[in-house]
Amino acid sequence: MLITSYLLALLALLLAWPVPVALSRAHWPARSPFTAMVLWQSIALAGGLSMIGAMLVYGLSPLGDSLVGAIRRALTIVLGNASAGELRFWHLFALSAAALLSTHLVFTLLLTYARVVRQRRRHRELLALLSSPSGALEHTWVISHPAPVAYCLPGGSRSVTVLSDGLMETLAPEELDAVVSHEKAHLTQRHHLLLWAFEAWRSALPWLPTSRLARQAVNSLVEMLADDVARRHARDEVLVRAIALVAVGDPTDPMRSTDDAAVPALRARSAPAGSGADLPSAGFDSEGVDIAGRLSRLLSPQPPLGRGPTGLVLFVSVLLIALPTVLLIAPGLV
Repeated sequence: MLITSYLLALLALLLAWPVPVALSRAHWPARSPFTAMVLWQSIALAGGLSMIGAMLVYGLSPLGDSLVGAIRRALTIVLGNASAGELRFWHLFALSAAALLSTHLVFTLLLTYARVVRQRRRHRELLALLSSPSGALEHTWVISHPAPVAYCLPGGSRSVTVLSDGLMETLAPEELDAVVSHEKAHLTQRHHLLLWAFEAWRSALPWLPTSRLARQAVNSLVEMLADDVARRHARDEVLVRAIALVAVGDPTDPMRSTDDAAVPALRARSAPAGSGADLPSAGFDSEGVDIAGRLSRLLSPQPPLGRGPTGLVLFVSVLLIALPTVLLIAPGLV
């Protein structure tokens, strides 16, 4: 059991610092954003499992040779009000830390979800006052403002894409189609769920490099995934012009959608002067997405990863999840 806890602690340390740092500096994720997204999710899940598991296994190590057996012994002690003389101070400290961290992560996840739902509800109510349905585009609302604004507001069957009339006037029809395809890709691929999970991870452990780097990477990767969908409906040069025009019109890059993008600009510009209306962020406060990186991958497209490298990355992703799981549940493995 002690060896297991040490191995889990080592894995947690690797996934907390050198691994995410190395991945954040790699260039291949721009070539295969979906594969990179899977790897980032595996790093986050395996890191959290290893961190909690290391403390749990260490704390229960005096009670048995396997985690299952030690948990049974612990339940016997608690339910039978028996003596726990085997457990010393550091064992109890580790168990308390594991329980507190688990509770903190779950509570932060639920709290983040509640905040997002509340802000989306308010945002939707204000949109009903400040926008009108687009007659030409389905599930699309139009804000009256000259600045180019485009984002999406998730909500299941009530999901909508929001555009400004300034955007519709600035972009050519094919460029507007590219923007709309980009925004709808965020909704159909449920990118808001990914951002919710990684934002909760960041809020729960803001000091952890994994959480900060993962959120930055995921913000960029979802934009690349949406760009790739838009590329099926428009030529690369058309999409580049659309991104550039929107970015120049608003330095916050309104094409960054999925809950958090363009909303600051919308908040400042969409409400009539003196109305007191204040559109909140529909979701998360996001760290900046690299617009230059998005444009670069479109202007100088690189081939996606081959089957071999893609299979290797996916195998590593599965291995990262399987390793702490096996260490925790396999009786007497180490």
